[in-house]
Amino acid sequence: MPTISASIVVFKPDVGLLGNVLNRLHTAALRAGCARLDVTLIDNSPIPVITTAPHVDRPLSMRLIHRPDNPGYGAGHNLAIGQTSTDFHLILNPDALLEADALVQALNFMAAHPDVGMISPAVFAPDGKQQYLCKRYPTVFDLIARGFFPTRLKQFFRARLDRYEMHDCINPRDIVFDPPIVSGCCMFCRTVHLLHCHGFDERFFLYFEDFDLSLRFTECGRLAYVPSMRIIHHGGYAARKGWRHIRYFAASAFRFYVKHGFKLL
Repeated sequence: MPTISASIVVFKPDVGLLGNVLNRLHTAALRAGCARLDVTLIDNSPIPVITTAPHVDRPLSMRLIHRPDNPGYGAGHNLAIGQTSTDFHLILNPDALLEADALVQALNFMAAHPDVGMISPAVFAPDGKQQYLCKRYPTVFDLIARGFFPTRLKQFFRARLDRYEMHDCINPRDIVFDPPIVSGCCMFCRTVHLLHCHGFDERFFLYFEDFDLSLRFTECGRLAYVPSMRIIHHGGYAARKGWRHIRYFAASAFRFYVKHGFKLL
């Protein structure tokens, strides 16, 4: 029976949505027959939003870490990753809802593909539309167009952006091995591989830490997009979250390109 740990980093979260995320995680763990599921909530809010961590003996146990200094998204997850000894670790956003059989599908796939170290699920918006969160290596133009162009202007570059988002490969049916970059909203990993990569690079405060981890992860295990593992994601673009997030995005993008190489067009 597998053991799984999970980490969720929050900053002034929607407590109702977070409760739903935890309930879905609990249900998925029960369905998968986990021997143990250890969940760590890392609250980076200046004043703790979550004051009590609910506890269920098995399969769900939970601890709460409050970091008012806000070390960043990746650093928050690393607090949990560095202390886990489970077979698998789930990196999950506080706005990502697992389907009931998501962990069953993930564990079955991992058992059948021992060379795969990280799974990226099929991601759907609350309205049922598929989100394309697996990506090819980004050009600077792709990032600007996807994140900041108005909808009408994006239409002139739709074919280019669709290629960047791997529309030609990603669908609700077909497994895709070795996508270059996968989203940090939900990463199901073999813990030993995640520890070998030393988790996230904490120099990325917010944004692009998942891009960086995806590229580094290939040193120890393959990545795979597995559509039978499904989640519902309530996330949005940085441009919709105000100027502070745009600054975080720009700073992290620059750091990513300095580390991995610029690609303008």
